[in-house]
Amino acid sequence: MKKYLMILWEFLIGNLKSSVFPMLLILGIIITKQFNIPYRYDVLLIYSIIIQVIMYKTKMETKQEIYIICVFHLVGLAMEIFKVNMGSWNYPDYSITKVFGVPLYSGFMYASVASYICQAWKNFNLSLYKWPDKWKLCLVGIIIYLNFFLNHFVPDARLLIKVALVVIFWRTLIYYEINKKYYKIPIILCFLFFGILLWLAENIATYYGIWKYPYQSVVWKVVSLSKLSSWFLLVIISFILVAFLKTGEEKQNIE
Repeated sequence: MKKYLMILWEFLIGNLKSSVFPMLLILGIIITKQFNIPYRYDVLLIYSIIIQVIMYKTKMETKQEIYIICVFHLVGLAMEIFKVNMGSWNYPDYSITKVFGVPLYSGFMYASVASYICQAWKNFNLSLYKWPDKWKLCLVGIIIYLNFFLNHFVPDARLLIKVALVVIFWRTLIYYEINKKYYKIPIILCFLFFGILLWLAENIATYYGIWKYPYQSVVWKVVSLSKLSSWFLLVIISFILVAFLKTGEEKQNIE
């Protein structure tokens, strides 16, 4: 029993180490609300940039990882601009750095997901078994991303995408190291667990008014469980982007 508790403890510590950027971002969201800090979104933008600079300077993140985080910031920001202008949710506070109704800091919420995956890859020495071909990953990643936009105009293809994901990833395992011993988990379960954690984080963020869904405009309500599906798919896009970087690094090391 003690052995398993120690493994669980090391697993939790590893996840906390990997969650530096997401946790600091959530903390910033809470503090700026609790103390009614003016220009909240602009402050969070500067705050997020400072965190990233510190993480880079202290070598917590590499230059390549910063590139991935920047790419995901832009990918997330583009989706935010589209969704906000389609009325899916809104950012109620005033901001100097708003673009088409979306504060620039919002991209960092997506970037924090990529940051966690990058850190977890190192902290748990992740490796992949039966990882799908690159063309399949590119295709499914593009389809998932486009569906976030197209589902406003044509029937949502989310169910078909999920079936395709099961087919593509059903044999894929993710290996992680704790105390020099490897453990494994089906990667689909990993995506699902991560999606649940992001849904919980979204509830915290909306509770502190960082953005609001239409049904939260008067009184805060728990975020719809349907959003679990969105986070599950977003995690997959994030993981694919980071995996392209990390598997490329491994090949370079072998060579």
